[in-house]
Amino acid sequence: MTPPQSDLPTGNRPRSIWSRRFHQLGSPPFFYNLVGKLLPWVGALCALCFAAGLYGGLVLAPTDYQQGESYRIIYIHVPAAWMSMFVYLILAISGGIGLIWRMKLAQAVARASAPIGAAYTFLALLTGSLWGKPMWGTWWIWDARLTSELVLLFLYLGYMALQSAIDDRRTAARAGAVLALVGVVNLPIIHFSVEWWSTLHQGPTVTKFDTPSIATSMLIPLLLMAIAFQLHYLVALFARVRTEILDSERRSAWVTKMLAPS
Repeated sequence: MTPPQSDLPTGNRPRSIWSRRFHQLGSPPFFYNLVGKLLPWVGALCALCFAAGLYGGLVLAPTDYQQGESYRIIYIHVPAAWMSMFVYLILAISGGIGLIWRMKLAQAVARASAPIGAAYTFLALLTGSLWGKPMWGTWWIWDARLTSELVLLFLYLGYMALQSAIDDRRTAARAGAVLALVGVVNLPIIHFSVEWWSTLHQGPTVTKFDTPSIATSMLIPLLLMAIAFQLHYLVALFARVRTEILDSERRSAWVTKMLAPS
């Protein structure tokens, strides 16, 4: 007679379908093959969103009555700034998962996300500087938003430096995860800095609880560019994680079999 499921030893209880799916997704061979199939589709959708967003923002959107044509840099600056924080949050979460559950795939996602997030942060600072010159009359000012965004870039660079300085991957992943988790405190500072302190930086126009204070003809291309940047992150992440998996699993049987000449 089969004992009730509650009476079975913990190790012998059948896993739920969601648990099996989760563990399957965390398998390096499964994830490697899955993202290999998704990459072309996500890349094509990314290119389409970039084309539509840039055409809408640079050609169809009207000229701003105060800032003239210079405001169009928002279609690069704003999505890059959003992604700089979003990617860091992903880095911290995946780093924390790798730190607690020792999941190799989570550690690979964290390592792969760092240079991508650093690139978005640098792009946000660069385009912000280009926008600031005609608006504020200077390339840089130690504004609360700009300074905290610069700190975010240093956090990314610090994480990447730790990964390069420590030879053992597991030790480097743990050290990087601690740094990433501590650095999360900077994200609300970046987001709320324009509300907490007197700052030259423009306040929120899209992420408001009431109606966004931006014309629909300007808003739609901006949202398309935000989606395009998110898809770009997925494309870059998938490509880098596949490389990370091959590097970390290079001695495993499935990699040896896959790379063996046919």
